[in-house]
Amino acid sequence: DEFISSPPRKTVRFGGTLTEILLKYEKGDTTDFELLKHQLSDPDIKDAQIINWLHEFRASVAYLTKELGQLVNILLKLPWLRRSREVVEEYLGFLGNLVSAQTVHLRPCLRMIVAHFVPPRITIREDDVDISDSDDDDENISANFDTCHRALQTVARYVPSTPQFLMPILVEFFPFINKSERTLECYVHNLLRVTVYLPTLRLQILELIIEKLLKLDVSTPQQDIEDAEETANNCASEEKSTEEGLFDMEEDEDRKGNKAVSPNVERMAHPLAERLDILMTILFSYIRDVCHVDGKLDISNTKDLYRDLVSVFDKLILPTHASCHVQYFMFYICSFKLGLAEAFLDHLWKKLQDPNNPSVIRQTAGSYIGSFLARAKFIPIVTVKACLDLLVNWLHKYIDNQDKGANAYCDVALHGPFYSTCQAVFYTLIFRHKQLLDGNLRKGLSYLQSLNFERIVMCQLNPLKICIPSVVNLFAAITRKYQLVFCYTIIERNNRQFIPVVRSGTGGDLVQTCTNPLDSFFPFDPYILKRSKKTIDPMYQFWEELSAEDLEDLKKPIKKGTSEDEDDDFLKGETPQNDGVVEIAPNSYESNTRSPVSSIGSPADCYVPYPL
Repeated sequence: DEFISSPPRKTVRFGGTLTEILLKYEKGDTTDFELLKHQLSDPDIKDAQIINWLHEFRASVAYLTKELGQLVNILLKLPWLRRSREVVEEYLGFLGNLVSAQTVHLRPCLRMIVAHFVPPRITIREDDVDISDSDDDDENISANFDTCHRALQTVARYVPSTPQFLMPILVEFFPFINKSERTLECYVHNLLRVTVYLPTLRLQILELIIEKLLKLDVSTPQQDIEDAEETANNCASEEKSTEEGLFDMEEDEDRKGNKAVSPNVERMAHPLAERLDILMTILFSYIRDVCHVDGKLDISNTKDLYRDLVSVFDKLILPTHASCHVQYFMFYICSFKLGLAEAFLDHLWKKLQDPNNPSVIRQTAGSYIGSFLARAKFIPIVTVKACLDLLVNWLHKYIDNQDKGANAYCDVALHGPFYSTCQAVFYTLIFRHKQLLDGNLRKGLSYLQSLNFERIVMCQLNPLKICIPSVVNLFAAITRKYQLVFCYTIIERNNRQFIPVVRSGTGGDLVQTCTNPLDSFFPFDPYILKRSKKTIDPMYQFWEELSAEDLEDLKKPIKKGTSEDEDDDFLKGETPQNDGVVEIAPNSYESNTRSPVSSIGSPADCYVPYPL
């Protein structure tokens, strides 16, 4: 009875079956064909109608040749994603039949799928005026993305050449950086999901994502981010004080006892920094998930991903000057296993010492080595010593080769890699000297003396003149304390040789000098993006400001024959307790030779006076 009373299955009613309509169209009769297009384009089309049409189209894909591309485009615009499960399954079946029978439609199918990698936009109109254009916060968005990936996998299963056609489309559809955070987040997340089932595209997709991240990074210098945060904090403080003035004391006490966490506490004030923060968080999560299976490090997966990331690093990161955050993907993956960190250092070392590489690449490799050794907590002191041995031996050989030549004079253009390596060594010593001397002072001092810093500092190439002043001053203070080398005579001589440049401005004449002739930067300066920094901070060595006692301690050289068991809080890495950290008053040298903005977060300019 139920079968008899149920309505018959709907079929095409424009003169016959779908096949008949298409055959009529080929003979020039377009009436039914236009009616068919009109019905498929109806925004109010029902699920049952879509299923009926798709069922017939699946059986007639042989007729959907290149000439019927317009009809196929209408089918690809059908609102299938937000429909019932039956519609979705029928549509996926149709896509599989279409691309296997008519590969000419592969690109349009891929474009349709990739277009759904971002949330749909909804426009709110008021009095015929668009007042809002934002992402649709559909709770089913995650399920829709899952379905899109099923569709892409279906197409790839039927057409093995899918990856080579897909990649240009992924590049084309990448949202502009001024699009909403949600749009960028969804697109990058979906791109990374593609790498799971189309592994041949992983390297290209990582290159694409990191290239876009790099553009965001260099568009937002650290100083701009910090200025935006400071302005936002000041505004928040003013609003809070104004708001508190409206309440009486009793209400204030209640509010203090029930502090609510502000939803914006993790948002970056700078809009581009906010986008970068979200995307870096996604990238870190992807690296972690690929390298770990069931919570345990998978060596094979990790090595494969490391190779891809090093390739991207060489191609995009190394030639880019003064990026602040993106390079931390290498820092993060190297933290998983010491072997990876050592492989990365070896890779940079080969870049540095290879004379066939451009000088700027060799200099940047030197900056990365110094910054990595100084900042990565997961690198043991044994590895630091091995790297220092390599770098210092190379410096001595470089000096040997130059002493006999005509170019044995101070010139960044001629000796850029040498100066970059010197700065890497000085910078590493500043951060790691306590660990190098910890435990056995005599043995540690013997090791540092074997590096023969005096010859490097005193050579005709004069590295103290070229390296960043903040690094030079702290290196000079530390090496003087341990009587490794006395740098102050050279520093004062170099200081006298600086030629000030006088510029006239509205505020009067300004005296400037070249503060960073090496044009160097520290790639692993502090990471300041609020969300993603939680991943980096536990493995990151922060700079500890020198207290007043530390500064006094640096002025006093240690006595020869100091016992290795002698209590010395400076040597043991203990921060002396003091009322607070004191600022060192600027002097004539420091005022004209400040570190560049790109070195924010590195040791502050510190000039420790020496006894006359």
